Amino acid sequence: MYQHILIPLENSATDQVILDHIKPFVRMTKARLLLLHVADGWVARNFHQLKLAESEEMKNDREYLEKVAGKLRGDGFSVQTLLALGDPPQEILKVAEDEHCDLIAMAGHGHRLFGDLFHGSTITEVRHKTSIPILVIRVQKK
Repeated sequence: MYQHILIPLENSATDQVILDHIKPFVRMTKARLLLLHVADGWVARNFHQLKLAESEEMKNDREYLEKVAGKLRGDGFSVQTLLALGDPPQEILKVAEDEHCDLIAMAGHGHRLFGDLFHGSTITEVRHKTSIPILVIRVQKK
């Protein structure tokens, strides 16, 4: 079954939704987790080309990933983290392929047409461009 699950995190409250849903599944499959956050601010998008110093955003994102991973490791999960830089859908697709993930588990916001046009839809782009199965858990609006 699934052995290596990619979980893109946003560094927001929605992350807990996907983690709460995926943990029982991971306990059953004993899969390894790869927590990914894609920093997409100006510095992150130009980091390598302009040889910039790491931004506060990037430092905070890295700390966040390690904090979440530490909690999961404390619960007995096998977890790696990766901070990618650039366009979220492109980086998710690249990491999923490069790391040989066999499932991508994401939280969805349930935007409709105008929301997707305004906010973009990472999930839509990822699902159209990958052959890797995707588990999408919808985040309920409060």
